[in-house]
Amino acid sequence: MLFGLFRRRSRDAEHKVYCEIVAQARQPVFYSGLLVPDTVDGRFDMIVVHAVLYFRRMRGEGANVAEFAQNVFDLFFQDMDASLREMGVSDTRVPKKVKVMGEAFYGRADAYISAIDSDNVAELADAIGRNIFTDDAQPIAQKRLAAYILEAARLLNDQSAQDLMRTNIRWPDPNAFKTLPV
Repeated sequence: MLFGLFRRRSRDAEHKVYCEIVAQARQPVFYSGLLVPDTVDGRFDMIVVHAVLYFRRMRGEGANVAEFAQNVFDLFFQDMDASLREMGVSDTRVPKKVKVMGEAFYGRADAYISAIDSDNVAELADAIGRNIFTDDAQPIAQKRLAAYILEAARLLNDQSAQDLMRTNIRWPDPNAFKTLPV
């Protein structure tokens, strides 16, 4: 009985949620129809977008939900650490790179959440341009991606925290935004 106190709790549900976030971020239409650069940085940015949307929705839902969301967040950075190691980044450089990724995450979260909370497509499109389309501005794609993000925030807001913890996440279809008039 005493040994059960020291056993790590299974994080299967958190892992499934994280996998759903990543799966949505990897939808090919983001990289073809919405012109997100199909690079390591572009893919990281799309995971960040979806993670920010998820964590924004889960805030203020109580201690159990906060713990769950924190576990999903921890899995996110464990995955980033593992990905860097798989790409051949040396063991001594991984912590520094993860720290930079953490700073990037929080910077993007601040910019995106502010624009999402104010339902400001232009502000969000500008933030997307600064963070995702850094080498080549794509104003139309930025606005379309901003519209997708705002719709995703609305859809997540309409879902209960319990559903979002049970991997019943409903995301908008990004295909619907690739030809959206702007």
